[in-house]
Amino acid sequence: MPSSSHHSSSSSHHHGHGQQHVRSPPQPATPSAGSVADNRLGLSPQDIATLRQHQQLAHAQARSPAGSQASSQGRLLLDPGSLQLLSRHFDHVMQAISQRLEQLNQATERATQAQYDRSGNAIQMADAEIARFRNILHQIDELETEFDKIKRIREIVRGFRLRVEHLERRIG
Repeated sequence: MPSSSHHSSSSSHHHGHGQQHVRSPPQPATPSAGSVADNRLGLSPQDIATLRQHQQLAHAQARSPAGSQASSQGRLLLDPGSLQLLSRHFDHVMQAISQRLEQLNQATERATQAQYDRSGNAIQMADAEIARFRNILHQIDELETEFDKIKRIREIVRGFRLRVEHLERRIG
């Protein structure tokens, strides 16, 4: 019989330890603690809009309600987890843009190669082909602009991450 009572005391002790472990990571109670008003970042309104939109997207994909709430309040979450999430999201966006640019570049190569027949004589490009070609070039321009914008904002987010991690090291 004493063995069973000993067993119950050890399990209650273990349970207490488990609760203690759960409490250890400090959670900021107020949204302002781990976030900053995004209009104080020194970005253009266009960049702020992009940042807001992508923070919302990143958190939506991670099924985190915090990001969309912060974005609707015009705040950027500055905790390391949110910044890492945002960085990873921007990496994916840039990868997707790169792949799309690659596809469009291949399409332009095919279009320009199609100008010659087998004997090497130049063939007039049909008006529809020229229009399609111009459209592809326009898309490439837009994507490159978007890519540069995302790259710039990703660098800003990376800068925040470094500052936050540096601060955490100094505090911790």
